[in-house]
Amino acid sequence: MSDNPSFVLRGIEDVVYEQRPIPEVKENEVLVSVKKTGICGSDVHYLVHGRIGDFVVEAPMVLGHESSGLIAKVGSNVKHLKVGDRVAMEPGATCRVCESCKAGRYELCPDIVFAATPPYDGTLGRYYRLPADLAYPLPENVSLEDGAMMEPLAVGVHSVSNLGGLRASQTIAVFGCGPVGLLCMAVAKAIGASRIVAVDIVPARLEFAKSYAATETYLPVKPEDGESKIDYSRRNAENMKKVLGIADRGTTSIDLVIDASGAEVSIQTGFYIVKAGGTFVQVGMGNPNVTLNLGLLMTKELNYKGSFRYGPGDYPLAISLVANGKIDLKPLVTHRFNFNDAITAFKATRNGKSDDGKGVIKVIINGPDAEN
Repeated sequence: MSDNPSFVLRGIEDVVYEQRPIPEVKENEVLVSVKKTGICGSDVHYLVHGRIGDFVVEAPMVLGHESSGLIAKVGSNVKHLKVGDRVAMEPGATCRVCESCKAGRYELCPDIVFAATPPYDGTLGRYYRLPADLAYPLPENVSLEDGAMMEPLAVGVHSVSNLGGLRASQTIAVFGCGPVGLLCMAVAKAIGASRIVAVDIVPARLEFAKSYAATETYLPVKPEDGESKIDYSRRNAENMKKVLGIADRGTTSIDLVIDASGAEVSIQTGFYIVKAGGTFVQVGMGNPNVTLNLGLLMTKELNYKGSFRYGPGDYPLAISLVANGKIDLKPLVTHRFNFNDAITAFKATRNGKSDDGKGVIKVIINGPDAEN
């Protein structure tokens, strides 16, 4: 194929298919023929709002960043990959020389070129170019669809294993049972967590979480009329502790809290339920201006960390966990669409269900040349 059809966001609620030039690879790069792409909440957010925080869409941008495919061309210096290799694509190329990159925290690189983050194009096209070391070969028992899911799984690895430091036999509570929350639970299960508590306000999501990776679930209580968020969160946490037998210390305490919801009351509740000296990792992004109980942060000596994408070692570990049968990604893919039906795929993700009423967890879009 000599053309490069791409799915382009031109403005709020304005997406079209366009032909884009086929990228020319440099000596240390590869060209990937994209076969599978998952839709992320950030893609939908750009479509609906045209921005995420300080990242604003000011020019037409190709969407998509959760992808896998086949190597179509390799640069002259690339020796470990060849045409036809199946790869997962890590969609953030960094400068490699800044303070963050040299410190092994390349996700904080100020000059990162991240797919489908303004002003850079994403992966929803026939071809995508990236540094060769960011194209990870997939073992034979890992499908291309699994390969596309490595991006959100790497977020879970980064949050739970890297930042959260979870070890075997420790305990974790995850607020939010969307794709990232579920993958955080899957990573915790793979590591050997003794207790994995899933929290969500949608009972059906809790049921799925229990069948997938959680050991137990919690449905928050309803707010009362006139109750402030912080008062509600305190009451909700007290109920959660009572119902699940959670203590502030000891074997029934929670070592790690992951908030994958971004909801203010989830963050507040998490501060109350995490153990003294425990760790809280913020993964979900909602309203950036929330009220936090700094008294708890101080008196419990909590480790409160922000999580941004993924860093060194996260993709390889994600692939290894799937290849070794520690994590099964297949139950999370609920919908598949052809490239020409990308608009319908985004609609289903945005609505949380397809036209037939089936609930969405993760949507995969085939590349222009891929088959179902």
